[in-house]
Amino acid sequence: MNLRQLFLRHVAQTSEAPLAIDASHAEGIYIHTLSGQKLIDLISGIAVSSLGHSNPKIVNAVKEQAEKYMHLMVYGEYVEQPQVLLASKLASILPENLQSVYFTNSGAEATEGALKLAKRASGRSEILYFKNSYHGSTMGALSVMGDEYFKRNFRPLIPDCRMLLYNDFDALKSISTKTAAVIVEAVQGEAGVVKAAPGFLQSLEKHCKAAGALLILDEIQTGMGRTGSMFRFETEKISPDILLLAKAFGGGMPLGAFVSSKHLMQKLQHDPFLGHITSFGGHPVSCAAALASLEFLLENHLVEQVEKKGQVFEDLLQDAKIKKINRVGLMMALEFSSFEENKKIIDQCLKNGLISDWFLFNNSSMRIAPPLVISTEEIHLSCEIILKSIHEVV
Repeated sequence: MNLRQLFLRHVAQTSEAPLAIDASHAEGIYIHTLSGQKLIDLISGIAVSSLGHSNPKIVNAVKEQAEKYMHLMVYGEYVEQPQVLLASKLASILPENLQSVYFTNSGAEATEGALKLAKRASGRSEILYFKNSYHGSTMGALSVMGDEYFKRNFRPLIPDCRMLLYNDFDALKSISTKTAAVIVEAVQGEAGVVKAAPGFLQSLEKHCKAAGALLILDEIQTGMGRTGSMFRFETEKISPDILLLAKAFGGGMPLGAFVSSKHLMQKLQHDPFLGHITSFGGHPVSCAAALASLEFLLENHLVEQVEKKGQVFEDLLQDAKIKKINRVGLMMALEFSSFEENKKIIDQCLKNGLISDWFLFNNSSMRIAPPLVISTEEIHLSCEIILKSIHEVV
């Protein structure tokens, strides 16, 4: 059997038609296949490889840490330098109420930890979430996913979770003294890059404060510069009680985090003690990669370049076949007339040397989320391929 046949036989599949790209190596914005094809990666592993594949600074950090030590003990028991340095560096760019970092393996696990913390800290059980929201696929995260299609065959889920409409100001009146927390995306990613209406997140924050409910802000896709600010909450001028990070946060390694105040996080120390535990969360090699990634992001002033690069994409992709472009920084959705049309274009892009995708809750739109290090020349090349592919199949 060849590698692809072994992949299909032994690696569990969650769709009937996986891309099955047989990568040999990757560098910058490119993925190279075993057959010699060179593909532009315009989705960065779904907003993970934001600093490009095989970024030398991150690779060196991984090598150096792996030579020192890898797993030593369940997270939180030992003083491990990569964890401490990363948490300190992250805290230095966050508000005063977000100074205590709990590292996890993924964004879904960050969601799980945040939901537990909210219930423990508030003594309440109700969790409010929004239609077309995505916070992961584990049972707790699934309970606050805003799409019934992905939930219905896994019920019963966590009780006392209720859905609101995103950008519906009146819906915020549902937040009450029964509410433990409201979980919300800074920008709805899987809905097709849907921004919060002006003032919506600020109003949400006020309603939460008035009711004594915690505000959990999911920046798993938007964090680490993707939208043109380090964190989207800076642009929205709010300060969440709990912040969720993952994807680009790990610099390509598996890492997530939920971040809160020391006061709130201490609630997990008693009644019961070990209120949240993980074996591999905050793995030292992942933390070393994340620290190198954060330093690279800051040292090279990449965040300041994001909006300009995003605007170049938007300007070049003005075409009659594209019905609408939703964009926040380098997070984009190109809307077409149907899923069938979108899928044909995405498939043609792949044939022409470019990787794209669609969105879970918006399958008529093409996803664009390139590495932040993409150059202007590479943006031009990418747009040429997309436009060429559109006109070849539509």
